Amino acid sequence: MKKQFLLVFLLLLTSAAVVLTGCKKDEDPVDLALTGLTAGDIDLNGATSPSNVPIDPSFTATFNTDIDAATATATNITLTQDYDNANIPVTISVNANTITITPQNTLGNGTLYKLELSGGILSTDAKPLTALSRTFTTVGTFSPAGIVAHWTFEDNANDVVGNYNPNANGVVDIAYNASRNAEAGKAATFNGTTSIIEIPNGDQLINTHDFTISFWVKTNSADITHGHFVMGLGAFYGMQFEIFGGYDGAKFAFQYEMEDGTTAAEDMWFPSEATDASNGGWQGWDFAKSISVDDMMALLKDNWLHVTYVYDAAAKKGTLFYNGEKMKSFDFNLWPEEDIKRTAVGLKYAGQEPDVVNELAFGFIHSRAGTMWDSEPWGGYDFPDANHFKGQLDDIKIFHKVVTATEVSLMYESEKP
Repeated sequence: MKKQFLLVFLLLLTSAAVVLTGCKKDEDPVDLALTGLTAGDIDLNGATSPSNVPIDPSFTATFNTDIDAATATATNITLTQDYDNANIPVTISVNANTITITPQNTLGNGTLYKLELSGGILSTDAKPLTALSRTFTTVGTFSPAGIVAHWTFEDNANDVVGNYNPNANGVVDIAYNASRNAEAGKAATFNGTTSIIEIPNGDQLINTHDFTISFWVKTNSADITHGHFVMGLGAFYGMQFEIFGGYDGAKFAFQYEMEDGTTAAEDMWFPSEATDASNGGWQGWDFAKSISVDDMMALLKDNWLHVTYVYDAAAKKGTLFYNGEKMKSFDFNLWPEEDIKRTAVGLKYAGQEPDVVNELAFGFIHSRAGTMWDSEPWGGYDFPDANHFKGQLDDIKIFHKVVTATEVSLMYESEKP
């Protein structure tokens, strides 16, 4: 009897040990694994890399168990821009088994990015994640991050960023026609006599240290014997771009702010067969690509041209690009020792009414409200034969930053006809 009791007791003890052992295994921490990664309703965890991610995404990473929030840091979660490997600052938050990752600034259009999650991310049970990365491309053609204003002219003259739309009566005789290619949609067409678009508060667009403007322009030389005032903000009191009547050159003019708060104008003049300081040109010109008159005309006359101007305040340097290629640059540090432009700190609107009004004009050198040059047959808006722009404009972009030469080239290559 005692033996039978002992046998039953041992069997029960063994069963209890098995049960307890089984319970312990069920409660062991599970390995941390990613179960989903999305940008809104776009799956970043699929077999293919998506190419339609918006430029203001918020990423949600979902895991099979809760996350130790202290390990979800910028060291362990990185977002990088592919073409220059720049790190994109992000804001990170944790809620149980999800991590939300939000870029602190809008991303660039048409740009490849890589999101990486390292093995430093731990579960609340201290289980590490196996490091992983996912790539995606943002929507649209390439455009660097940080755009301030962008006019696409898709049947209107509104700024798609949203801050710089035309005055109520500021769009005159503008047509919207096919642009340089199907992807570009439409462009604004100017008739060469009365067409103009006027954008208020233009000073906000150029009162900045670093500055970049980029746009597509196509002149129409039919029945035109004068030059083209393509755009202007109070002319040289702010900004202007014009193409010469002979199509043998063009120029920007900008007003720059000096260290003492005064301002002064300076031209980015680019004629054919240009010179720099090394071959007889002005001492401040540190680069000039010399091209023939015929080649210049091929760029400026009746063909789509991608124009970019960049001012780098720290370097005190302005650079002009045509079709993604550097054409000319100057360096205020190379000005004469006594010249105040050596102290330039950035751009600044310096226009005064009634001469000019604080409105950016597309299609003329300043807005209609200004009185400057009103009596000049070449400069008065009311003269049909003044230097009104005839042709098309598209994708005018303004940045308060230095857009790099690589980015200029990428913009051109992604947008070209």
